[in-house]
Amino acid sequence: MKACDRRSVLRAIGVGLAAPALWPSRPRAAGTLTLYNGQHAEPATAVVQAFMNATGVRVAIRKGGSAQLANQIIEEGSASPADVFFSEETAPVVTLAKRKLLAPVAQETRATIPAAYAAKDGAWIGVTARCRVVAYDAKQVRPESLPRSVLDFANEAWKDKVAYVPTSGEFQSQSLAILKLRGRDAALAWLKGLKDFGRVYNGNVAAVQAVQRGEIATALVNSYYWYAVADEIGEENMRCQLHYLGAKDPGALVTLSAAGALASSRNPELAQQFLAFMTGEAGQKAIVEAVAEYPVRPGVASPYPLKPLAELDPPDVTTDDVSDAAEALSLQREAGLA
Repeated sequence: MKACDRRSVLRAIGVGLAAPALWPSRPRAAGTLTLYNGQHAEPATAVVQAFMNATGVRVAIRKGGSAQLANQIIEEGSASPADVFFSEETAPVVTLAKRKLLAPVAQETRATIPAAYAAKDGAWIGVTARCRVVAYDAKQVRPESLPRSVLDFANEAWKDKVAYVPTSGEFQSQSLAILKLRGRDAALAWLKGLKDFGRVYNGNVAAVQAVQRGEIATALVNSYYWYAVADEIGEENMRCQLHYLGAKDPGALVTLSAAGALASSRNPELAQQFLAFMTGEAGQKAIVEAVAEYPVRPGVASPYPLKPLAELDPPDVTTDDVSDAAEALSLQREAGLA
């Protein structure tokens, strides 16, 4: 898909987000589903629209941050109106699973994706995969001059040259990957080094845009944020480029967006049907056409020119290793970042 075509798709999807609920183009006899969505608006809206068109089921979307919505579900308990929770990261769904607030995902749905992309106990499923990268300004930095490890960005040699987003769930997962692989002292040293020498940005798109403007040399982000900016201005105009660390470095971390059905759902069959659709061929195609994340279903390809997952060489950590939000926040507080 050409960049201009992707921009048209994203704009079309964005128009539909103005309404609190989305309805099928042709009304049919079916039920209603409530989705609590913490994932980016574009992929969530795309898969919802595809699901409604295919089934006639009406879907109401409640949008918020993933952690915010997870906390809301905890507060609502069995009275929650949510049927399905779609999270930008795994930590919020893991939190709900630990509190027994999620119903097991149907085995036939889990069987459609690799086992590594779902909870071991079947409480939730991965929907897309994403990878951590270094975005860099090609006018300021030669790729061969970039450090081999993400840990090496947190020192005085890179003072005022590294953007990072400490509120990002994926940044927090990266700190947990360092904790798992290198130990607590190394994770704290990395966070403290970024606090002393890096620059905080309030969002990943803002960090990529800052690199694109030449405001800062590098940014620690997920790769799909680069494509979001490129979709707006054209890939041919990007001075910001992507560097993949690989070599099993924490800077090459691969994580998941995830979804689960609420144990308290009043529409359990519809909730399971929606989860099955999300990992089905039609659902996966709808999602990856709207965002430059990796499909989790084998045989589905992204229209974006993504570096193949098989070539990323991510660190050897599990989803459980990088999904403890409380531990991540504890590290940040100890480092003076929260």
